[in-house]
Amino acid sequence: MSLSPRAWSELALLGLIWGASFLAIRIALDTIPVMTSVFHRVFWATLVLWAYIVFKRLPVPRDPRLWGAFFVMGLLNNVLPFSLMSWGQLYVETGLTSILNAATAIFGVLLAALFFSDERLSKSRIIGISIGFFGVSIAVGLRNFDSLSANNLGQFAILAGTLCYALASVWARLNLGHLEPQVAAAGMLTASALIMFPITLAVDGMPSMILPWQTLAAIAYYSIVATAGAYLLYYRVLAMAGSGNLMLVTLIIPPIAIILGAIVRDERTPTSAYIGFAVLAVGLLILNRSGRRD
Repeated sequence: MSLSPRAWSELALLGLIWGASFLAIRIALDTIPVMTSVFHRVFWATLVLWAYIVFKRLPVPRDPRLWGAFFVMGLLNNVLPFSLMSWGQLYVETGLTSILNAATAIFGVLLAALFFSDERLSKSRIIGISIGFFGVSIAVGLRNFDSLSANNLGQFAILAGTLCYALASVWARLNLGHLEPQVAAAGMLTASALIMFPITLAVDGMPSMILPWQTLAAIAYYSIVATAGAYLLYYRVLAMAGSGNLMLVTLIIPPIAIILGAIVRDERTPTSAYIGFAVLAVGLLILNRSGRRD
């Protein structure tokens, strides 16, 4: 599927929004704990999406089995990856976090091939996956696989989060594909907020809104703009560009995150991360081309 100028512009906007979210999350983590950060993210996004559903008069799901599927989806797509990646960001640069996040697409293609007969692994996809994983290993640092420093554990936590995202995409296709995507997103986020609230109380205590303005602005950005708003934009771009082309957003996010991290927090992304991202990008482009041919 070729991309129209409008599709390209909205794809770029989505990449910009998500790229800046890594910086916003890191700013918030200077003041609030990890679980509190995740709770804010899912709670405020839930309110925004339900307001959208009410405004659009979309049907509200009532089937208990469907709500069970929402809870699994919330765990896989929000609770686990948001928590793992936020904790990882305490020890990993913003830019490197965004690069490792791009592994979601690699895991997604691999798991889709395992679960769905129409997502077979062609020769070009195997090459793309292999190159992609090699790029990730370079970004992490091949010499670091045998050490357990906080930085390395943070990187592995981020990669575990990307695997959760890929598992969530499989679960969504198996159980939520018949729903309006905005309704599915609202149900998933509602379940995520219900899961995160008791966890946050137990680990961090009652969340407070008496926070520095920078923290409040960061929370507002990553919950309302980069979660609720990005979900709505994501489905618009998906309809215009197709799932294969949408994968290109993973190539837009890291440069944005790297630049913002350097400007705002004076971060220095390791050279190995740039090399790894370049290799990973080659793998993603091969997967994108193979997806359009298959």
